[in-house]
Amino acid sequence: MKDNYYDQNLNAQKLYQVYQSKYCGVSQYLEAEISYVKNHLQGTEQILELGAGYGRIMKELAPFCRSIVGIDISRENVEFGREYLKEMENAQLLIMDAHHIQLEASFDVILCLQNGLSAMKVEPMEYVKEVMALLSADGKAFFSSYSPNFWEQRVAWFQEQAEKGLLGEIDMDETKDGVIVCKDGFRATTHSLEDMDMIGRASGYGYQVTEVDESSIFLVVEK
Repeated sequence: MKDNYYDQNLNAQKLYQVYQSKYCGVSQYLEAEISYVKNHLQGTEQILELGAGYGRIMKELAPFCRSIVGIDISRENVEFGREYLKEMENAQLLIMDAHHIQLEASFDVILCLQNGLSAMKVEPMEYVKEVMALLSADGKAFFSSYSPNFWEQRVAWFQEQAEKGLLGEIDMDETKDGVIVCKDGFRATTHSLEDMDMIGRASGYGYQVTEVDESSIFLVVEK
């Protein structure tokens, strides 16, 4: 497995705290991403979420689909998540590296949300092609990144996480132009509207790029 900052530095309890933000804009951003996906579901889909953490998104979407599988690199996240999801009979959380997905099933919907393409340190054009191979015919893959319009809220949120000891101290001199840099070496990048358009075109499939709630940029690719 590749070195993963989140696996090494955010255990499940700390990851849970990341989403307990005092900022209303952060809560709205998190809810808007889920709502955007939910509005595209018919209730019959088999869903796969990449980098699912402890299942925060899975729990919200489980009532609106046939089944949802999440994979995460962290054993502790998955163990915590299985308890978190215990009332969701159609949800399954697996320990698996999203760089090496070993699943035989195909899925109607695949999710790589909350800046997943950047957070997982993948080559996006190649990775999207790998993800598309896991989709059933007419399936859709959802990828999201942060909107530039969310920059101030994003910096405040990351500072809040640093103050809680969930991230290293933010290097404010280096934090700019959509990139948040911590003094422990962590860098959080994004993909712009133009980046997402290029990734969509490179996939070879039909796609749509949309800004959602002035906080997220979504690329939806349809097989």
